[in-house]
Amino acid sequence: MEYTSGVASWRKVLRRAAVGLLPRRSAERRPGWSVGVPLIALAAGLLFTTTATTADGTSLREDRRPELAQLIEDRRDQVASGQERAAALRDEVENQTEALGGSDGRVAAQRDRATGSREAAGFTALTGPGLSVELDDAPQPGDGKLPADASNDDLVVHQGDVQAVVNALWAGGAEAMTIMGVRVLSTSAVRCVGNTLLLHGQVYSPPFKITAIGDPAALQRALAASEGVRLFRDAVTHYHLGYHEAVEPNVTVPAYDGPGGLRSAEVPG
Repeated sequence: MEYTSGVASWRKVLRRAAVGLLPRRSAERRPGWSVGVPLIALAAGLLFTTTATTADGTSLREDRRPELAQLIEDRRDQVASGQERAAALRDEVENQTEALGGSDGRVAAQRDRATGSREAAGFTALTGPGLSVELDDAPQPGDGKLPADASNDDLVVHQGDVQAVVNALWAGGAEAMTIMGVRVLSTSAVRCVGNTLLLHGQVYSPPFKITAIGDPAALQRALAASEGVRLFRDAVTHYHLGYHEAVEPNVTVPAYDGPGGLRSAEVPG
């Protein structure tokens, strides 16, 4: 739709409306509708002029959702490309460190020191017994009506729910942990965007599965003692959210392959 000529034409309407509002010299009284018409024309002119100015030559009704979807897809591709480059650079650093370690005693000593801490830091895969917990949104009602006294927020898994499970498992002595099959550390950030989970630059949809290696009984006790997990279990009862615990006799947790730099830390007072 072309708005440039529209602006000019409505300016003429405004001028004509303004002229129509001027008092006439005739002694004859003007009927009410003759006054109302210029007022309506003036209001309509202001409305169309504002619309044309705001649009600035574009369509205000254009659906921008395809552009947003493409933008999200482009950002995902950029994240994936960045992760691949970061992995390649880490491999290059490892290879150069290994090569220097053969001729430099100081480099070799630091390399051995770092190697001894890799397992504790989460940079090696681990296998052992453990526990898995799965959190899921409530099923959509067939009639589209929400349960009594419920809102849409009550029917989805939130960031705090995932964090409550993760923190409880760490407190229960978890040696290693994955979320959606991705190795996480105690410093990994768990973020939710809407009802999706953002982890290490990737987006995951529910159900959210958390798996930890450790003593299953101790992990279950820690979950039972967590107030956040208890509140979620209450919501499971009232709003039919999904919660499932399963003992894992033998589970493998992959090595952490993300960046290892710590940007900031805070010591509790």
